[in-house]
Amino acid sequence: MSVFTIEAGLALLGLFLLLLDAFAPGVSRRTLGILSMAGVGLALVLLVTVAGGEEALPAFVKPFQQLDALAMFYKGFALVITLLVLWLVLECAPYMTRFTLEGRVGEMLSLPLFVCVGMMWMAGAKDLVTVFVALELVTVSFYVLVGYTRKSAMALEAGVKYLILGAISTGVLVFGIAWVYGATGSLEFEGIRQAAAAEGTNRTILLFGAAFLLAGLGFKVAAAPFQMWVPDVYQGASMPVAAFLSVGSKAAGFAVLSRVVAALAGEGSAVRGEVLAALIAAGSVTVLVGSLPAIFQTSVKRLLGYSSISHAGFLLLALGCQGAGRFGLDANGVVAFYLATYLPMTVLGFLALAVLRRNGRGEELEDFRGLGRRSPMLALVVTLAFASLAGLPLTVGFLGKMLVVLTLVDQGQWVALAFAILAAAVGFYYYFRVILAMYSSDEGVPEAAPVRVSLAARVVGVGLAVAVVLLGVYPRPLQPMLREASQAENSAVSAPSGH
Repeated sequence: MSVFTIEAGLALLGLFLLLLDAFAPGVSRRTLGILSMAGVGLALVLLVTVAGGEEALPAFVKPFQQLDALAMFYKGFALVITLLVLWLVLECAPYMTRFTLEGRVGEMLSLPLFVCVGMMWMAGAKDLVTVFVALELVTVSFYVLVGYTRKSAMALEAGVKYLILGAISTGVLVFGIAWVYGATGSLEFEGIRQAAAAEGTNRTILLFGAAFLLAGLGFKVAAAPFQMWVPDVYQGASMPVAAFLSVGSKAAGFAVLSRVVAALAGEGSAVRGEVLAALIAAGSVTVLVGSLPAIFQTSVKRLLGYSSISHAGFLLLALGCQGAGRFGLDANGVVAFYLATYLPMTVLGFLALAVLRRNGRGEELEDFRGLGRRSPMLALVVTLAFASLAGLPLTVGFLGKMLVVLTLVDQGQWVALAFAILAAAVGFYYYFRVILAMYSSDEGVPEAAPVRVSLAARVVGVGLAVAVVLLGVYPRPLQPMLREASQAENSAVSAPSGH
C-alpha cells in the first residue's frame, strides 16, 4: 500500500462522513467520531508500515510528491494531531453544541480529515503549485472550522478575521510564487535551488519573490509582523480548533518553510544570506511580540495564543541557522524535534481548558484558582504542561528550547540568542502565573463543585503528561527519526547544482 492510497482513503472518509451527517441525521456524533478516529488511527498504523522513498509512490504522483524521511515525519505528525483533535471534539461536544446550528458537530468530525490530507500533501510537496493547492485545502477547511460555533459572536468575529487575513496572505503568497518563477523559470524546489545558485539568475527579482513568498508563509506560522490574528482567532474559535491551529497548522507551515528555505538558501544561492538573515530577524522579533503581551493576559486561552507566537519565533530562529548542528541534527531536524516537543504540552494546555469548560467554568485565570484542591490530578497535569511550555529542565519543552539556543550559539547569532533568552525568561513569568493560580488560596472565589474529569480525558491527559516528562528525561527514541529527516533535506541542499 502506498502513502497516496492512505491519503486518498482519508479524503474519501471525510466525504463519506459529511454525506452521512447530512443525509442520515439519526447517526449520533459518537458514531461519527468513532468512524473518524478509527480511520485516522488506521492510517497512522499503515503509515508506519510503509517504506519511504519514491518507490512507495504511484507513478502519476511522483512528479509532484516526494517521500523522504522529512515528509514521513510531518505526515505522521499530521495524523497524530488530527487524532487528538478529533477526540477533543468529542470531549468538548457537550458544551459546543449550544453554539452550533441544530446542536450538531458533524462537520467538526469530518473537516479535520481534509485538513490532515492537506497537511500530508504539503509535507511531501515537490513544487510550489502542490504547496498552494494543499495549503488552500487546509486553509479553506479552517475557515469553516474557526467560525463553526456560529451562535457565538466571538467565533463569528474570529472567522471573519481569519478569512480576510487568510485571503490577503494567500494573495501575497501567490505573488511571491509568480516572482520566484519569473526569476528561476521553475516551480519545483530542486529547480529553484539550482537556478538560485546559477550564474545569470536575476538576484533582485529572486530576492523580491522570496520576500513575498516568506511573508505569505509567515502568516500561516504566525511570524511577526503577521501574527496579529492569532490571539483573537484562538479566543473565538472552539477549543479543538484552537489546538489544531496552534499545533497542526504551525507544523504544516514549517514543513513547507523547510523546503522553501532549502531551495532559496542552499549552498551557493545568490540570496542565501538575505533569506537566512530575514528568518533570524523575524524569529527575534516574533519571540518578543509573543512573550511580552502574554504578561498582561488574564484569559488563559488568549495566553496560549501569544505562547504559540513565541514558539513560532523559536522555530524561525532554528530554521535560520542552516548547516550542521548538535546531536546530528541540522536546522530542519531541530525544527522537527521542537514541534515533536510542542505537541504534547500544547494539547495538554487546551485539554485542561476543555475540561474546565465542560464543568461550566470559563477560560480566565481566576477559573484556575484553587484547582489544586478541587482536582489535584488535573492540576498536576496542567502544571507539567505549562512548566514544559516555559522550558523547565527535565521536561521535553526544555530540550526543544535548549537545542535552539545551542544552534544559535554554534552559528554565532548572539543578538538573536539574547532575544531568545529574554523571551524564555519572560515565558517563565506568564506560564507560572497559571500554575501559581491553581495552588493559591481560593478565598473570595465562589465555592465550586469538584471538577469532574472523564475517563477518556484522564487517560489522554496522563499519557501526554508522561510523554512530556519521559521524552524530557530520555529523548533518545526520537533521535533516529529526526536524524533521518535532517539527512533527507541535507542531501537535497548539498546536491550538485547540475547547471
